[in-house]
Amino acid sequence: VQLVESGGGLVQAGGSLRLSCAASGFTFDDFAIGWFRQAPGKEREGVSCISSSDGGTYYADSVKGRFTISSDNAKNTVYLQMNSLKPEDTAVYYCAADLKSSRLCPAHKAKYEYEYWGQGTQVTVSS
Repeated sequence: VQLVESGGGLVQAGGSLRLSCAASGFTFDDFAIGWFRQAPGKEREGVSCISSSDGGTYYADSVKGRFTISSDNAKNTVYLQMNSLKPEDTAVYYCAADLKSSRLCPAHKAKYEYEYWGQGTQVTVSS
């Protein structure tokens, strides 16, 4: 199983970025994939999640209304569209796959429920 994030970069406050999580090594029809972020000196926090099992999604309060998660099964890719970016969104963003646990997206899904992680992509929002 491999997850590869891309799409990070430097953007001004108010701008947009779309992150991609390209997945391989598993059948892309029964999973939950989450996006996490980690800022310097802070814990890794859950940002969003999408489940292929029930179509459910989850967003952290800090990103609701600004971020949208989606999946393209034909491309084995999950996207995170980030709009109205703020300096506090600056972090390394990781995607992670739950292939063996619930494969659902309850609020505050624990990190340990994700078995596979990508290497991360840096997002920097300047003020």
